[in-house]
Amino acid sequence: MNAMEILRSSLRGMTSNPMRSVLTLLGVLIGVGSVILLVGVGAGSAKAVSDQIDSLGTTTLTVRSGSGGGIRFQDLTTGVADALQSSVDSGDATALIAVVPEVSSSQTITAGTTSTTAQIIGTTANYFDVTSSKVAQGTAFSANDLAQSRRVVVIGAELATTLFGSQGDADYVDPVGQTVVVGSTPYLVNGVMAAKDSTGTESTNNVLVVPLTRVQQSIAGYGNLSSIVLQATDADAVDVAEAEATTVINTELKIASTDDATYTISNQAQLLAASTSTASTFSAMLAAVAGISLLVGGIGVTNIMLVTVTERTREIGIRKALGATRGAILGQFLTEATLLSLLGGALGVLGAVIGSQFEILGVKPAIVGSSVVLALGVSIGIGVFFGGYPAFRAATMRPVDALRHE
Repeated sequence: MNAMEILRSSLRGMTSNPMRSVLTLLGVLIGVGSVILLVGVGAGSAKAVSDQIDSLGTTTLTVRSGSGGGIRFQDLTTGVADALQSSVDSGDATALIAVVPEVSSSQTITAGTTSTTAQIIGTTANYFDVTSSKVAQGTAFSANDLAQSRRVVVIGAELATTLFGSQGDADYVDPVGQTVVVGSTPYLVNGVMAAKDSTGTESTNNVLVVPLTRVQQSIAGYGNLSSIVLQATDADAVDVAEAEATTVINTELKIASTDDATYTISNQAQLLAASTSTASTFSAMLAAVAGISLLVGGIGVTNIMLVTVTERTREIGIRKALGATRGAILGQFLTEATLLSLLGGALGVLGAVIGSQFEILGVKPAIVGSSVVLALGVSIGIGVFFGGYPAFRAATMRPVDALRHE
């Protein structure tokens, strides 16, 4: 019995009971589709976090007060920022190109009859370039606005929608040129920032960015900073920039050892490494859960094929009596199980591709090519492995016993 005859016999067996074949296909389809989709969710989650971190700038570092168990905000002053800026201007810090001091607080913002709470950030004019915060409408404030302590603001996209509505709405008002009241002080809206992804719990779109000198005069006072954002010359120079910043800050604060530091320096590369590790663990857990469903599908293949062998016992007996070899019987049932598993796997891949067009758990799945190949390979393996026992059982039947079967 040649290969084509075995294939034809297998196809006849599959079509002789369509409902049973469909149920077998569904078991493998669900297993394969689950593996690909859930691995895709993990990959999509990792990509989303990576994109968010990239949007914040891969060359930035952030200096914040606090180390160990204590927070000492008095240490992070404008003097520290000035010392860092002096090292950049003098060329002593070769890997640093920008220093952006920040003061932030939560304030009540009012525009007309609408009020909300948002974060106000007092900073310098180069904040927008260093933090990759693009201005979509209007303009950013200038160095002259900073020097003159002008009451001008650039607002985030979410805050603009809250206060002035969405573009296209009947009640929409162009924010640029409008007045917002921060606390009890009116400010002119210079511009609106483009919507931006956020990696933390605080939305980067629900903010007002104001000249640092104005915030110090009217809200925060002089001296204390919330953070200092630094920019390295390029992504490869981030570690050198961190070392240079550490030296300057330790000298300014008279800290003899970094073990005694009352500040921390973090960079996006560290965040990316941590998020990648977390996403990898998450993906592995999802793949393990999906793998269980694939295993269940394999057990289903075994059960269905055992029932098939039992129902076709007389057929097996007749074929053996007519001269069919053990290899031919084994090949027929093994091919049948493998074809069912492969077809179910192919449909599972198709289902996963379709499913990846929709968000799952708030994440857009990213189909991973290796998971598709692996899932298809496993589906073939399921046919061979889980179909092996039923096929062997059919091949080893004695013709006399098989013909007696009712």
